Amino acid sequence: MGLRFYIDADLLGVAKVLATVRSDVTFPGDPGGLGADGLNRPACTVKPSDKDVDWLGVVTGQGLTVITRDRHIRSRPAEKQAIVEHSARVITLDGRRGLRKWDQLEIIVTQWRKFEELSELPGPWVYTASRTGCRRFDLS
Repeated sequence: MGLRFYIDADLLGVAKVLATVRSDVTFPGDPGGLGADGLNRPACTVKPSDKDVDWLGVVTGQGLTVITRDRHIRSRPAEKQAIVEHSARVITLDGRRGLRKWDQLEIIVTQWRKFEELSELPGPWVYTASRTGCRRFDLS
């Protein structure tokens, strides 16, 4: 199994935890390494300081599904254009109430099987994930 998910810099703490148990997850600045399953995870070329419009094409070009806390990524004109242009697959965490790391991790782990299903769908799309489910956001 290769990389499947890119966890955005706004979830860096959670990303580092996930990368210790899943070799199909990467994050900006990820040095790569041997995962808990014995598989080697390559280093990530994206830096935490890279702008969304710059890294979206990079990670989408690698076939990765994005997981982010940035719910505005779907509505900012340049970022929305990058999602459409690169046929990105983006999952945002429902953060209407401030999410602590534990809340972020809870949503991700609770919805992980759905994330795997969604990652098989062609982009462009944006879904918002909460503890109770995932809903699609209309990009038009």
